[in-house]
Amino acid sequence: MNKVPLTARGAEKLREELDRLKRIERPKIIEAIAEARAHGDLKENAEYHAAREQQGFVEGRIKDIEGKLSNAQVIDVTTLAASDRVVFGATVKVLELEKDEELCYQIVGEDEADLKQGMISVGSPIARCLIGKAEGDIASVDAPGGIREFEILEVQYL
Repeated sequence: MNKVPLTARGAEKLREELDRLKRIERPKIIEAIAEARAHGDLKENAEYHAAREQQGFVEGRIKDIEGKLSNAQVIDVTTLAASDRVVFGATVKVLELEKDEELCYQIVGEDEADLKQGMISVGSPIARCLIGKAEGDIASVDAPGGIREFEILEVQYL
C-alpha cells in the first residue's frame, strides 16, 4: 500500500480519536449490550439492535483509523526547510484575482481536510495547482465555474 501523507497535528487527532473510541465508547457499548440482553428476548429488543449497530460502527471506525495510521507518512511541517515554495503542509496566503479576495489555505492529508478551517486536501484541484509554485507566482485551476486564478502572496510553515 502507498504511504498517505498526514501532518503531525492530523496524526495526533487520529490517535486521540482512536484512544477515545477504545477507552470510552467501546466499554459504553459493551455495557449497553449487556443491559439490553438482560431485558430478555433479543429478536424484538430495539435497544439491543441499536447497541449492536453502534458497536459495528465503532469497530469499523477503529479499524479504519488503525489502517490510516499504519499507512501514514507523518510530516511535521515545522521541521521543513523554510522556502517560498508551496509543499504539503504549507500554509499559503493567496489572492483570488477575479474576486480580489485574500484566502488562506493549509495543504493537508485527505482525512484532515476541512474547508471551513482553511484546510484543503493535498489531492484537491486547488492544492494540486498550488504545489510547487512560489511566492509571486500565479496558479490557475479549472473549476466547475470556470478557471480560477490565484496569486501566491505568502508561504508559511506553521
